[in-house]
Amino acid sequence: QVCVVFSEELKCWCRAVIKSVMYCTDHYQMECFLVDYAKYIFVKSKDIRVALEAFMQLPYRAKKCRLYRTRPVTLRIDFCEETAKLVPAKRWDSAATWYFQNILK
Repeated sequence: QVCVVFSEELKCWCRAVIKSVMYCTDHYQMECFLVDYAKYIFVKSKDIRVALEAFMQLPYRAKKCRLYRTRPVTLRIDFCEETAKLVPAKRWDSAATWYFQNILK
């Protein structure tokens, strides 16, 4: 269910989907996915509201998706031969993520 949450970082109300609920010492805290910003944030339960129907009619600006057959790469440096090249990686490490984000830009 999509609801409306207040984001302290963005200083505005945003549409979100609640992913998990945690109990802190004196309040509940929810992990939310902001559907218009494609971000995960933590929000106190007092900062969550039911969304108005008119607000829900707007299309989402962000969608979860996967890029078919996209594989991570990483930089392998050979100090003996003084070379560096991009090679396939088993997981998305920070270098692979940085390289992929630069390609998208």
